[in-house]
Amino acid sequence: MSLNDELIAQLGDSGLQQIAGLLGTDVATARTVVEAATGAIAGGMARNAESLDGAQALRSALDQHVDADPFTGDVANLTRDGQGILGHVLGTQGTEQAADGLAQFAGINSNTIMKLLPLIAPMIMSLLANRANQQNMDAGAVADDLNQEHTGMQDGGLGDLLGGLLGSIFGGTPEGQTPQQTPQPQQQQQQPSSAAQGTSNPDW
Repeated sequence: MSLNDELIAQLGDSGLQQIAGLLGTDVATARTVVEAATGAIAGGMARNAESLDGAQALRSALDQHVDADPFTGDVANLTRDGQGILGHVLGTQGTEQAADGLAQFAGINSNTIMKLLPLIAPMIMSLLANRANQQNMDAGAVADDLNQEHTGMQDGGLGDLLGGLLGSIFGGTPEGQTPQQTPQPQQQQQQPSSAAQGTSNPDW
């Protein structure tokens, strides 16, 4: 089961209805936006995990999310945690780029998408953490798993959207095409959400 399938199952009908209310749209559109958001965040994690240091840092961060239950957590705490995760995965400007792309795709205000992304990010971390824990994944196995997730999502109907989003954020494509820009991750020890513009911050 993919991360997206797990996420939709955990949300259930009531969760999707709440997200539809947040987005001001119907449940079907909300489900598509959640799928696209999951693809963008998981794709960002896959990009971070391409380097050994990034994969090891992510694997260590997952230990902090084992047994967490973001699906019933307080929205304020969930948002705070999610903003930190997004800062690591996509960077501040990258998160804004992702929100803009998803907003254009779904015809929804980008500010509204910016409220959704921090809610989705901890859910993905929790699902991935539990998967890694149950299957005793090391850093390399987590990186491989994320790469498979990312490839599967790109093969789906959202492939062009996700490829464009991640290409604009990180430069180039995972398949090795010429990058538009070279990401320069910067170490951020106190404020992970302030990663370099347009890049992720692999130092969890």
